[in-house]
Amino acid sequence: MALSQSQRDQIERRIRAAADRLLGGQIPPGGACDVKTLAREAGISRASLYRTWGHLKDEFEQRRAAAWAAGHQPDPREARIARLRDHNHRLTGKLARTHAEFTALKQRRKTLLSVLAAKDDELQRLRRELTALGRKFPAAVPDQRQGDDAKGVVPLPRR
Repeated sequence: MALSQSQRDQIERRIRAAADRLLGGQIPPGGACDVKTLAREAGISRASLYRTWGHLKDEFEQRRAAAWAAGHQPDPREARIARLRDHNHRLTGKLARTHAEFTALKQRRKTLLSVLAAKDDELQRLRRELTALGRKFPAAVPDQRQGDDAKGVVPLPRR
């Protein structure tokens, strides 16, 4: 069925008014600032918007892209998605840095444990040497507060 010029003008006005509302941030419940919602708000089918009113659909998409480029986000849901994406990106970076730091700390712990094991081996070797020389190694080092020596150093017994 062919549309009269007045019907065409009326539909075009409805499409433009719907585009202005959407780009102005008046998003209906369950809608978004997109072509699907534009067609629904204008009261026409999406197929009709694409076939007959394609120039208005293109104009709407250009205006929406220009608004986004200018930093104006007409759809609060999409603005929230953009904020959450940015937040997710920052958290992902922080997680990667934390993981790298954790890996470095695990390696440092492994190195320090190796150093402690080597020092313990050296201590055991020195104790064996002292025992072989006939000297007894003190079983326990007295507490610094109890001994005569303020530094807690215990002299080895003499032969």
